[in-house]
Amino acid sequence: MKPRKQPLRKCVACQEMIVKKQLVRVVRTPEGAVLIDRSGKMNGRGAYLCGDPECVRIAKKQRSLERSLKHSIDAEMFLALEEYVLTLIEANSTNGVANEQ
Repeated sequence: MKPRKQPLRKCVACQEMIVKKQLVRVVRTPEGAVLIDRSGKMNGRGAYLCGDPECVRIAKKQRSLERSLKHSIDAEMFLALEEYVLTLIEANSTNGVANEQ
């Protein structure tokens, strides 16, 4: 059997095409709230950021996330995004150490 194709999405900050599962999805819900979509399946307009804190900073500086979602984003949301990305990095590094042993 042929291996299944992995869906690719573009990071709004660095413009790289990356496998969807490795990206963080931010969604603007139909009610107008901007949330981090941990499941990747929430209804609304979505935009993707790679799991790099630098990309979160670039998205804030260049307002690329706001353009993609067509909605203004407050500083608290960017702080929450940075914290979430850092927790993902920590989780991946601890999983990598556990797998090596």
